[in-house]
Amino acid sequence: MVAVSAEETKSQRTMGLPQATALILGSIIGVGIFNLPYSLAAIGPISIAAMALTTVGALALAVMFASLSRRLPADGGPYAYARAAFGNATGFTNAWSYWITAWAGNAAIVTGWVFYVEYFINKDGVTGWSIVIALVGLWLPALVNLVGTKSMAAVQLWTTVIKFIPLAIMSTAGLFFISTGNFTPWNVSGQSTIGAIGSAMAICLFSYLGVETAAVAADKVRNPERNVPRATVFGTLASAAVYLLSMVAIFGIVPTTQLALDENKASYSVAANSMAGSGHWAGDLVAAAVIVSGFGALNGWTMICAEMPYAAAHDGLFPASFGRNSSRGVPAVGIVASTVLASLAMVLSFLGTSGATVFNTLVLMTGITAAIPYAFSALAQLKWRLRDQREMHTPRFARDAGVAIVALIFSILFVWYSRNTGQEHWYVVWGPFLMAGGALLIGVPVYLSMRSRMAAPPPVPPYR
Repeated sequence: MVAVSAEETKSQRTMGLPQATALILGSIIGVGIFNLPYSLAAIGPISIAAMALTTVGALALAVMFASLSRRLPADGGPYAYARAAFGNATGFTNAWSYWITAWAGNAAIVTGWVFYVEYFINKDGVTGWSIVIALVGLWLPALVNLVGTKSMAAVQLWTTVIKFIPLAIMSTAGLFFISTGNFTPWNVSGQSTIGAIGSAMAICLFSYLGVETAAVAADKVRNPERNVPRATVFGTLASAAVYLLSMVAIFGIVPTTQLALDENKASYSVAANSMAGSGHWAGDLVAAAVIVSGFGALNGWTMICAEMPYAAAHDGLFPASFGRNSSRGVPAVGIVASTVLASLAMVLSFLGTSGATVFNTLVLMTGITAAIPYAFSALAQLKWRLRDQREMHTPRFARDAGVAIVALIFSILFVWYSRNTGQEHWYVVWGPFLMAGGALLIGVPVYLSMRSRMAAPPPVPPYR
């Protein structure tokens, strides 16, 4: 177990409320929303309803994590809650699962980021060059993080400001260019209404991954008991507003048949060109902003990739090397290891499939591995709030328990619908489960080697 002094912990708290909110926004709003219209075109405009339902689940998760972070403002977020509530074995499973979510999520983000880079170069989508571009997109943010947390926070703040520009334009001006005829047919998936919404929800979840990032990085936030909950709720509400409005605009501006074309992967740029009426200058500006947005998301998630194993290493659940800071004050081993794994996942996905299927497979894989710690966080909240209510009849019990139940239900649904529907080969349909299962199994020998060194879970603070 790695000891950290109170003075060292205090000196590491470099993010206030604006930076923590930017971390939430920067991690949630990456390139996921910018790729969704292309990824969901095979399902149709009914995906807007799926996004609305996913927003309900995301807000439930945000409120739940805000409540949990007030009670236990521990570095590691969902992992820390599961460990404190259910012990080290469950804690390790959640830490490992969330770590997979982080680096596989980076692989998905960079895959979608490539779509917009290729709006300018490699327009034919040559696989070899796509892989090279993606590797640059993964390793540049890793280098920024290796320099130090202050550099990471500065990049996060400014890239968050830039990424809001195309979303704000599409969420406001874009609504005036809608043609209602583009919303029909409503469901083109060939599935039932419930099946189509469920399949779209599983993909939409990826756009909301990040509601817990301020809780995961609580050790880097000043006054975490106050700032982590506020950043979580503010960031999620802001993301939800621009997500829903911009999705309505995109599906209303560009017909579904056009959104599904490989040459229209950069769907927000296609919509911007349609709004401008002539030339492609508007699409160029949007693509440039999305590239910056993707870099910001990769920058934030690279830090999260390292924070989860860093916290777990301090508790004796991960190898000690993950818990050591470099001379720059960052967990370099976690950053490098996560980026290597993200690179491998990205390369394997590009070699196996193409187009939206590459992105969707990685997206659904991260949905599965994220839903596990989300569900256990909900179970931890229910366990603690039921105990609170028996002991002292605490206020807000109905709200907290109700929100946790909603979060648990949505977590289960996200796993249930995480299949690549509409694909010909079974291994592509079940690819997200195969990849997630394989990554989870790799953790078994790590757990067996570390279980004798694991520190006892901390006591759970009383309700407040």
